[in-house]
Order: sequence, then structure tokens, then C-alpha cells
Amino acid sequence: MRISIGRWSPSASPLRKRAMICQGCVPSVSPAGSSPGGCGGGGGGGAGEGGRRTPQGLALLRDACCAHGPGKRGRRTACVGAARILELPTRRWRTLVQTSFLALPAGSLGPCPEPHPQLAHIFAFLRVEGSPLPEPERVCPSGGGSSVIRWRKGLCFRLRKILFFVLGLYVAIPFLIKLCPGIQAKLIFLNFVRVPYFIDLKRPQDQGLNHTCNYYLQPEEDVTIGVWHTVPTVWWKNAQGKDQMWYEDALSSSHPIILYLHGNAGTRGGDHRVELYKVLSSLGYHVVTFDYRGWGDSVGTPSERGMTYDALHVFDWIKVRSGDNPVYIWGHSLGTGVATNLVRRLCERETPPDALILESPFTNIREEAKSHPFSVIYRYFPGFDWFFLDPITSSGIQFANDENVKHISCSLLILHAEDDPVVPFQLGRKLYNIAAPSRSFRDFKVQFIPFHSDLGYRHKYIYKSPELPRILREFLGKSEPGRQH
Repeated sequence: MRISIGRWSPSASPLRKRAMICQGCVPSVSPAGSSPGGCGGGGGGGAGEGGRRTPQGLALLRDACCAHGPGKRGRRTACVGAARILELPTRRWRTLVQTSFLALPAGSLGPCPEPHPQLAHIFAFLRVEGSPLPEPERVCPSGGGSSVIRWRKGLCFRLRKILFFVLGLYVAIPFLIKLCPGIQAKLIFLNFVRVPYFIDLKRPQDQGLNHTCNYYLQPEEDVTIGVWHTVPTVWWKNAQGKDQMWYEDALSSSHPIILYLHGNAGTRGGDHRVELYKVLSSLGYHVVTFDYRGWGDSVGTPSERGMTYDALHVFDWIKVRSGDNPVYIWGHSLGTGVATNLVRRLCERETPPDALILESPFTNIREEAKSHPFSVIYRYFPGFDWFFLDPITSSGIQFANDENVKHISCSLLILHAEDDPVVPFQLGRKLYNIAAPSRSFRDFKVQFIPFHSDLGYRHKYIYKSPELPRILREFLGKSEPGRQH
């Protein structure tokens, strides 16, 4: 609402002049004093009227305009303070100053937004001779506003809090693992990580394995393990609609059998594992795999001893039904530790498998834990072995492949990709160098097959190699013993 208050006059009272400014009528004022002007002029108020109180008021007005951090409440406080210092006589005038500033959008680190149109008139009227008010967009980027300083201080404080929190957490984790060795065991097994999610392990056909049967075995009381049995691809038509008894009888056919022991994390339905089953099945092998106790839908508490016993139970279950068919054991990653534990026990009781295949193996769990990418941030932490490796041993977890291979008497094939980021290629090579000269392999094949890093097979994609069928055919197809290095 606009009220007509007449033309500008130098003798007009200060209140009348302010009212005229509210309507956009600004006098044209010379530097020496006030002289008549008209609406829309661009001058400023006389020094006598505003000189005593204007500078501090202008500073508050400028802070309110260029407020970056305080928000609406901070700008309101600055406006009220400016109105008081400028001795604005009426509530309406103070409200005008506040609403003019509050109409501005929130500031940012960049140039200030354009001021409200009424704010330009206020600046023009309150300008002091010899001390012109800087333009807002020229003031803010320089960081001179108190609000910018407060915002920066607040940011630095928050960053310091985050830094101290991260540093405290970094130091606390080693002590937590040392005091609770079970945490380290969980990190080794990762059995609580079930990927892919939302799959029904009772229905392997949902994963494209339409010639696979799911059933459950009980190695011990209160322990149940889920098993998948995939028959050779050439039988997929005959396998449709068949029950568990048909699959068990199929093990006595002339096709060899591979017992697959998967690594940590996930289930027997993991994507890369399913793809390997398909490859092996297409090559004419039965593939029997299972989830250790505590993995997938298997019941029980995971441990190295328990995992080895589960594998032994499944092997014996296969041998009872397979007759004289060859049975090979294939272990991957952590499953190589289970595989060498199993084969060592089988050799000690003089019932060795026909061959052992280790994919991405390590020497022992301590060396693997030290080489794992997760340990990089703590690898040079003082007392790393005491904090991180000793709790593994105290939990009864060893998976000593380097010791087990010295007591194995069957053919051994090691497959390892040079670009493996989880189990370093050097550990697989080191294990081969330990096994090759061992007397236990004197009458058996020992072979190490590296896969160049350019192939991109990494830790779990060796099944993609077009050379894999040839490698398996040449290694497993030879019945005569002979040393291959």
C-alpha cells in the first residue's frame, strides 16, 4: 500500500524523509549536504543526520544481506539490531528493514544475491559521506562478513570432530578384535554375507540348473547341510522331474564326480559358482556341492573342524554311491583350506581321492590375512600380528595348506590368476613350490597353471577361460602317473 506524502524538501523532518524513502522517493544529495531532488534519485543522507550512528548500522545491515550460515533467524537478529542503532522511530520502519532483508534468498559462498528493491533505497538514504557502502556482491567473496567467519569456524569444528572420530575408531578396532577373537573368525568366514539375496536354495532350477537336485544331509546331531547335485549336461532331459533317489543312483554311472568346496561368503548358489557347475557339467562331470554348517540354509556354527567334517561326510556319502567312478575334489579360495584338510585325512586313512584341484589357493590363513586387501590400512600398525593374526590362531583357525600338501599323496593341480586381488598370486606360486619337491608327490602329477593378468579372471572367473576344458582333460584324463612342472 502506497501513501502519497508529497514532494521532497530539504526542510522535511527525518521521519518524513524516511517515509519518502519507503515509497522509493530518494533525494539527490551532494557530498557537502542535502539538496532537493526527486523520486528515483541515487544520493544519500546527510552526514549530520546519520554520521553518528550509521557506520555500525551499515555493518549490521551488510552482515544481514550477506549472511551465509546463520539462516533466517540470524538475518532477523541482524536487522533488528541495525534498526535500533539507526534509531528508526516507528515499528513500521523497523518492519520494513526486516522484511527487506528477509525477502532475500539464503546466501552462499559465491557472490551475494541481488538485494530487495526497497533495500537499494535504504542503502542510498543511509550512505555516509566519505564512507560509501560497498556493494554486497563485492563484500561477500572477500570473507569479511562475520557470518562467513562463523560458518567457516563451524565447518572446521565439524571436520575436526569427524577426524577425531575416525582416528578413535581406527585405534579402537585392533583392541576390539584382540578382546573378541570371534569377530576375526566372523571376518574370515563371512558366512553371514548371503549373496545373491532372495534366492530359494531349494530350487536350483531358478538359477538355470534344471538338471540339479537339492537335498539335505546330517553330518552330526543338530547339524544339517544343504547339497546340490548336478548331473552331466547330456542327461538334462532325463533328469526332468526326477526325485532324489534317481540322482543318487546316477552317481554310479560311468561319469566322474567332482566334489566342489566353495570359499567364504555367499552360498552354493553364488553366480560364479553356478557358472562353474555349468562348465563342469558340460564337460561330462557330476558336480556335488554343499554349504558348510552356518552358510546358506545349512544349520550349525561354522568352524574349521566343522567345515572339514562336513566335507568328509559328503565325500563318504558320494563314495558309497559312486562305486569305482573317479572322485575329484575341487576347492576354491577358503575352500582350498577345507580341501587340503580333507585330502590329508583321506590320505592318512589310505582312501585318497583321484585328484585334488586348488583354485586361487593360499599357503596358510595367517599369510592370507596379512595379504588381504582389507588389511592394507593396518598392515604397518604396531603389533599387527598380535592384534589381528594371533586372534585367528586362538580361534582354532589355521587352514595350513603349506603343511597339508606335505602329507597328500594324489595328483595336484593348482589354478591361479595373476591379477587375483583377494589371494595374491605369489601365495599360489609359493604353495606349488612347497608341494612340487615333496616326497608325498613322488609318484603323482603336480601342475601349476597361471592365467595372465590381461585375461581379467581375477579371483573367481577362471571358469571363463576357454583353455579350462583342455587343462582338465589333459590333467584328469591321463591315468599314467608322471611328474609335470
